[in-house]
Amino acid sequence: MVDSVKDRSNFRLVIVKGKVYVTEHVKAIQTRDVFTLWGILQLVRRYPGMLPDLELMFDCSDKPVIKSSDYPGPNATVPPPLFRYCGDQWTMDIVFPDWSFWGWAELNIKPWERILKELKEGNERTKWMEREPFAYWKGNPFVSLARQDLIKCNVSDQQDWNARLFVQDWNQEIKQGFKQSNLASQCTYRYKIYIEGSAWSVSEKYILACDSVALLVRPHYYDFFTRSLQPVHHYWPIRDDDKCRSIKFAVDWGNNHKQKARAIGKTASEFIQEELKMDYVYDYMFHLLNEYAKLLKFKPEIPEGAVEYCSETMACRAEGLVKKFMMESMVKSPSITSPCSMPPYEPQVLEGFVRRQTNGIKQVETWEKKYWDGVSEN
Repeated sequence: MVDSVKDRSNFRLVIVKGKVYVTEHVKAIQTRDVFTLWGILQLVRRYPGMLPDLELMFDCSDKPVIKSSDYPGPNATVPPPLFRYCGDQWTMDIVFPDWSFWGWAELNIKPWERILKELKEGNERTKWMEREPFAYWKGNPFVSLARQDLIKCNVSDQQDWNARLFVQDWNQEIKQGFKQSNLASQCTYRYKIYIEGSAWSVSEKYILACDSVALLVRPHYYDFFTRSLQPVHHYWPIRDDDKCRSIKFAVDWGNNHKQKARAIGKTASEFIQEELKMDYVYDYMFHLLNEYAKLLKFKPEIPEGAVEYCSETMACRAEGLVKKFMMESMVKSPSITSPCSMPPYEPQVLEGFVRRQTNGIKQVETWEKKYWDGVSEN
């Protein structure tokens, strides 16, 4: 069953008796596979001897591919397990933390622990009330139609939708030494827009950590932590079919309810600082791999031709920013505490949580409609 997704994966990873073995299939985009494997090795260093024997396939590309519709009903065959960074309601891929938690060398994005500290310091430099009272976004609009549609909301001589949108030219940024892409220096607007690219975007956690009100254009994908977020508590929902008017309403509402808006931004950044610290990222990985291993119907064995991976040899071979970020994110010693416990939620608790999410989005849409109806009457 695991072998059935070999052609869709970048690598096979096997853990036997606490050692990690890898068979590479197809090189991933940039160093996604390198830092994903590095992260798993750090988990092994953090909890030595505590991970069970297991075997998995990992796809480092963006979009989930194991369609639920191919496995309908209770009598369907078991879907093949494939790990990746995001999922959606139509697929069954297994969601795992993305590579950037350990660094994104190509874009000079530092490991998560360091970025968290810098973002916290950046938040202190520019208080919410002192920030630009507009919605900010900077990125590559050419990776999706949704982002190209967003760019139409930029300020012009004819219209101001309260949005300040900037195209990120990464080729130019690389040439200039990443002078304009420091994440901790981009927390200068009261509102920051999150919008998906070809699928989910790595940028979401950095936006949520900024103390700004995160304006989330209705996402179609989720990563491993975003389903914990509640609208009007951690973020403000933006319609995906009427982005400009939705953004203008959100900013107008926030500027007219400054204390409430500031509280939303603060709640999100506290969630990121406390609930998404690396301790819990590793614990999520630990529990996910343990629960996954329980489902295997075979005894994992070292595949022929597999290469044993360890932190020392990976870091030794690395160069430049890749090596620098590896050294920064290396787990120096085993954890002195056990992984956090993850008791299962009762179905009614999960149902109530999802219901609150749905009701929160509907409430905002009701406020928004009333606002624009009033504008039309005037």
